[in-house]
Amino acid sequence: MSGRAQLMWDEAVTGYDFGPNHPMDPVRLELTRKLVGAFGLDRELDVVAAKPAGESTLRLVHREDYIDAVKAASADPAGADTSYGLGTLDDPAFAGMHEVSALIAGQSVGAAEAVWRGAADHAVNFAGGLHHAMPGGASGFCIYNDASLAIARLLELGAERVAYVDVDVHHGDGVQAAFWEDPRVLTISLHEHPRTLFPQTGWPQETGAGAGEGAAVNVALPAGTGDAGWVRAFHAVVPELLAEFRPQVLVSQHGADTHFEDPLAHLAVSLDAQRAVQVACHELAHEYAGGKWVALGGGGYAVVDVVPRSWTHLVGIAAGKPVAPEAMIPEGWRQEVFARTRQLGPQRMTDGRWPVSYGEWEAGYDPADRVDQAVLAARRAAFPLRGLLP
Repeated sequence: MSGRAQLMWDEAVTGYDFGPNHPMDPVRLELTRKLVGAFGLDRELDVVAAKPAGESTLRLVHREDYIDAVKAASADPAGADTSYGLGTLDDPAFAGMHEVSALIAGQSVGAAEAVWRGAADHAVNFAGGLHHAMPGGASGFCIYNDASLAIARLLELGAERVAYVDVDVHHGDGVQAAFWEDPRVLTISLHEHPRTLFPQTGWPQETGAGAGEGAAVNVALPAGTGDAGWVRAFHAVVPELLAEFRPQVLVSQHGADTHFEDPLAHLAVSLDAQRAVQVACHELAHEYAGGKWVALGGGGYAVVDVVPRSWTHLVGIAAGKPVAPEAMIPEGWRQEVFARTRQLGPQRMTDGRWPVSYGEWEAGYDPADRVDQAVLAARRAAFPLRGLLP
């Protein structure tokens, strides 16, 4: 029904499981879904399970030989072809890998279709955001690139301008690669600097090629960046680019691994700053994309304390029923956390840093500030290519 939000969810997505010692623990998806329910948010939107992405859809982004390799590894994990990035420490092969990866991709594609066709204004797939997968290979815990597939489907349906904003701590390299020469897709990634974090890409000088020159923008932030710098960097780059590009749909990726508790990265961002950027993406979708917003999950490896809270905030914002930062977390969910993980769950939906304060870019540039240096490097590299002042 038009005007409502959709939550894309099929419990089978929790089968995306690389094994007991892998940081991509599917319990983060289970606990997020249960926290969404504990706050009653699933009554405020339509919970929809889309079909898995079929082979013709997967081929919108991925090479046929790679899809075949994933299928083969899915049927025989021990025989996975490591030349495709399968059967590695990052991307171990497991039985049913093709099927569950296609299911996750299908949820993001279904979200894009619903938003484009007007069945929903906003759609969330927090199981998605697997932004590292390349057209011809797995990478960084990602088998199929659902974000790229959602964008490719929008283009197939007739979209002429799609903006992709990625605030995961890691560079959105797979999405950038998929649309490197395509001026119809503007990719903006804010991430930890490639000197200190996988995948060692996302330098400001990476701006696209050919007809797509200027359609990739990268803000490479120094390790240790906290709330004020992170939110300042977002607002110093994203709104101005969206105002110029005028996207018909905004696709955003909300990896929760920017958080100071995340074990795999080095930013110092709080849950409250993540929520502030989620709110900003929602507002920017209404201001510049006619309200059409597809919101995806992504990384996040503090699977109890951070990921469920961050993505529950995302679902609440999309549903038009945002969860107050000071809200107490229902005791039943905390009991579920302990039963599943033997960890004590968080008590409130905040890290105690709300509201987040930051300095607007227009108020002045500090040449001694490393975050401001990163922002200016991104603006100098990409903004003139779009006719904007750096």
